[in-house]
Amino acid sequence: MPGKRSYDDGCGTAHALELIGERWALLVARELMLGPRRFTDLRHALPGISPNVLTQRLQDLEEASIVVRAALPPPASVKVYALTEWGMELEPLIRDIGRWAARSPRKPMGLPMSVNSVILSFRTMFSADAAQGFAAKIELLLNGQAFRATIAKGRLTIVPGEAEDPDAVVTCDPSALTYVVYGGRDLSDALRAGEIAVDGDKAAVARFVTLFPLPEKAPMTAAAG
Repeated sequence: MPGKRSYDDGCGTAHALELIGERWALLVARELMLGPRRFTDLRHALPGISPNVLTQRLQDLEEASIVVRAALPPPASVKVYALTEWGMELEPLIRDIGRWAARSPRKPMGLPMSVNSVILSFRTMFSADAAQGFAAKIELLLNGQAFRATIAKGRLTIVPGEAEDPDAVVTCDPSALTYVVYGGRDLSDALRAGEIAVDGDKAAVARFVTLFPLPEKAPMTAAAG
């Protein structure tokens, strides 16, 4: 890519870092993993990025053939950014990095997560063992965005869109849900506090939030301590 620094290293890992190693690049790709987004959508999902940096990262990813610009059909007719078919192949990498980083003894708890990062974390942390014998269809309404989660035969499918005849509909913001799933917050307490609303089978939701155990933390070395 013209003008970008090179590692002058023939390894594929080095080239990958040349493509997605700039600050924010991989997070921009993460936010496009579940579908096209407008520039303003990306700014909202990544509040720490400046407009200029976001513009540059999108340009870099376009030049790398990872992202393309498109227009939504009428009546929307707005410009959006989307991952190319090759760009979509980044999902396993994003998930593997997320699972690896979850073992960090230094990873802080309680930081905000975007809607897309929460959904991708569920795809990453889902435990087939924890889901044995459980089947349900649950709709998640996170900040007004709908996702349908289907659990059956030890498998999870979770994609954008409303669920047809769900067993339950969960309405909340991403932070409230991640606090229950990953932060140890009791679901019943979150329900009583109004942090989460459930319409339908509460027992199914109570089982659902247990399906995403975090991996064991890596040991902290003496130097790190």
